Amino acid sequence: MPRSVLAVDIGGTKFAAALVGSEGDVRAAERVATPPGGDAETLWKALDALIGAVAGDTPVDGVGIGCGGPMTWPDGAVSPLNMPGWRAFPLRDRLAARFPGVPVRIHNDAVCVAAAEHWRGAGRGSANMLGMVVSTGVGGGLILGDRLIDGGSGNAGHIGHVVVDPDGPACECGGRGCLEAVARGPGLAAWALEQGWVPGRASGAPESGTAGPTGTAGPTGTAGPTGTADPAGGVGAAGAGGAAKPAGAEESAGAAGAEESAKAEESAGIRSPGAAGPAYVEATAASGRRLALDAAAGDAIALAAMERAGRAVGLAVASATHLCDLDVVTIGGGLSQAGRLLFDPLEETLRAHVRLDFARRVRVVPAALGQDAGLVGAAALVLAADRYWSPRG
Repeated sequence: MPRSVLAVDIGGTKFAAALVGSEGDVRAAERVATPPGGDAETLWKALDALIGAVAGDTPVDGVGIGCGGPMTWPDGAVSPLNMPGWRAFPLRDRLAARFPGVPVRIHNDAVCVAAAEHWRGAGRGSANMLGMVVSTGVGGGLILGDRLIDGGSGNAGHIGHVVVDPDGPACECGGRGCLEAVARGPGLAAWALEQGWVPGRASGAPESGTAGPTGTAGPTGTAGPTGTADPAGGVGAAGAGGAAKPAGAEESAGAAGAEESAKAEESAGIRSPGAAGPAYVEATAASGRRLALDAAAGDAIALAAMERAGRAVGLAVASATHLCDLDVVTIGGGLSQAGRLLFDPLEETLRAHVRLDFARRVRVVPAALGQDAGLVGAAALVLAADRYWSPRG
């Protein structure tokens, strides 16, 4: 039987599991909703049932897990901020007991997305890469010298907490002016509402849900004893993020609203005609996704918000490029689906600040792997351990 590993992607709104082949090919994948408000054992039973449905009696050569933080790494006791039922839950130990005799490895979900993009996605062939997820939070992973860099606690590449505006908005980490505080979807929506934005007015799409920003911070939870944010929140990335991470309910009310929203996305260039449902979903009318739709329709405030996000990401990328001598930066996550609305101001800001010859070569590209990125990256912890797993783990 061809070699395969079990890959697991843990999010606040969904669990995903898959068998992944040696070339990063996803052979079987299933996703289930995370039990809302579940206690520790309820959450574990849901994950265990999902794994059973995917793996059955198939022997696997290892298990890779991506999960939001904080967590102790590499031990894998997890406390995802948007899953209060798990506090110091021994996730890695539970899975190691279920799959004895094979390696069981865990990392932050945004790190897994970065590993996936480097191994099989938009960063393939680059030795020095930053992988970013921009959705309900901002996370990242760092590849230098063709290897994943962990740092002292597994948190290297945590670009969401690079300061881009010292006098900017407060961040959930306790600081001020972090990239995440400025550019995450709910934060952008909150800023736009303060400027007078009326969700849906420009794009003509139906408005429903709570007309205020909601959702917890995205794939930025740290792997240490402190940190911020969940990988899923209300925005799908990746796949991780976003990572794409299909998360939450469609913001439009009912099938008719969803159809109108899909048409608006297609006309705005945010979704290809006939494509599957959006990866970027927030259960509120005032969402980052709605903001992108309104910006595409010409709403001045929505456009200013997208420019604000693009400038902030561009500043952070410029700083990371000078610090780490990067070749490529990949950007995934729900907000990245806004396309040129985000990438144009990002590029303009980046080019204004990378003036040294070595830094000018950096390229910023959209992530390529969509909703499977988190699973592929989790599998890489086992299948490509020479590049993506520390020997001490």
